[in-house]
Amino acid sequence: MTVNDIPLISFFQRVLDPLIVMGTLYLSALFFHEPFSGYLLVLMILAFFISSAVYGHIDPYRTWRSGRMGAYARDVVFGWCVTVAVLLFLGSSSGLKYYYDERVVLAWFVATPVILLASHIAARMAQRPGHDKEVRSVVVVGANDVGLKFAGICDRHPNLFMQVRGFFDDRDDGRRPPDMRHPMLGKTDDLVAYVRAHGIKMIFISQPISAQPRIRKLIDELQDTTASVYFLPDVYIFDLMQARFDNVGGMPVIAIRESPFMGVNSMVKRISDIVLASLILLMLAPLMLAIAAAVRMSSPGPVIFRQRRYGLYGDEIIVYKFRSMTVMENGATVTQAQKNDQRVTRIGGFLRRTSLDELPQFINVLQGRMSIVGPRPHAVAHNEQYRKLIKGYMLRHKVKPGITGWAQVNGLRGETATLDKMEARIQYDLDYLRNWSLWLDLWIILKTVKVVFTRENAF
Repeated sequence: MTVNDIPLISFFQRVLDPLIVMGTLYLSALFFHEPFSGYLLVLMILAFFISSAVYGHIDPYRTWRSGRMGAYARDVVFGWCVTVAVLLFLGSSSGLKYYYDERVVLAWFVATPVILLASHIAARMAQRPGHDKEVRSVVVVGANDVGLKFAGICDRHPNLFMQVRGFFDDRDDGRRPPDMRHPMLGKTDDLVAYVRAHGIKMIFISQPISAQPRIRKLIDELQDTTASVYFLPDVYIFDLMQARFDNVGGMPVIAIRESPFMGVNSMVKRISDIVLASLILLMLAPLMLAIAAAVRMSSPGPVIFRQRRYGLYGDEIIVYKFRSMTVMENGATVTQAQKNDQRVTRIGGFLRRTSLDELPQFINVLQGRMSIVGPRPHAVAHNEQYRKLIKGYMLRHKVKPGITGWAQVNGLRGETATLDKMEARIQYDLDYLRNWSLWLDLWIILKTVKVVFTRENAF
């Protein structure tokens, strides 16, 4: 099922949102007694196409469907800010900005997201189901894990306006899930008659691909009804990561494991990395020079230790650190630093406890090799060891490695002496990939400051 199959969402995406964007500009011009000129028409058209492209990438209606209105409001406002930024760039580079009244444009910029959100919330409240005819009736073909999961979603989210009447399944009672909350309405052969008799609006087929002949027969029979028919793919039995629907050359595909940094997310992540890394390097430049001098004088060897690590997609990269040990292991065998490790220099121990040895990695961030937040890069030797022992280990390389990460602020910083600890770290890394947001990154950065000052697990 696509978002356009839900009428209220389709109405906003195709009709109301473009009208609000254009209508708010028109009302702003009227408010300031500005005549509606051809230049305002050009601005309307540009805003329509740019906002459509931006919101197409962000897809705020994904959070609308799940009922997460706070996240939905954030996506709408962020999408409009991106649209405004593009319009400002085009206006400045083309000189068009001089043809507009600044009061009109500013009022339009501020009012549009407010009116968008207000209209959506008002429509949601007006469309709350008050009696049966406002709710679309649903039956599910296939009493399996996927079918039960879908029915549970319909029950938990009344804003979908979908009421599950029950299931149709050919299996014996003993083979059906014991925790079914909806009744069994019959065998699949009984489906068409039931749909006709009860005016069912929507049918969801939850059957494995191996049942293709039965599915085709069922779809052929359902052509004699007015019900909408949807297919629930059984890919949801897998451990999905950033799953989404897409198309390649017009052919629909389902992403099962995907990087969270696609499209707008990639741009947001990179811009935030560049801005934060630049500010941090500027502020800490004197401190880094002092550390470099201390490392140089405390023991023989280079100031910067260049480590071989796996980066994005498992490609090998070079990561910088202030040298904190008398040895520079970087080959096939690397021993993690431990408590009271004799290889750690006096200044090195302090740098490791305070994580100041990691500061040169902000240069890696500007180079594009790393991100400020992401899974911590492990030594190549450790990667080769643990990828054979931990399921899904290499999935952490679907994003750039980070200076700090979700695992590090949850107590898994420093040495991972046992396989259990490394498995726990990898689970946190994968959770980060599943749930990434800019706000999660900022939260991790704030927690990192606290963790660093407690000086835990860094030797």
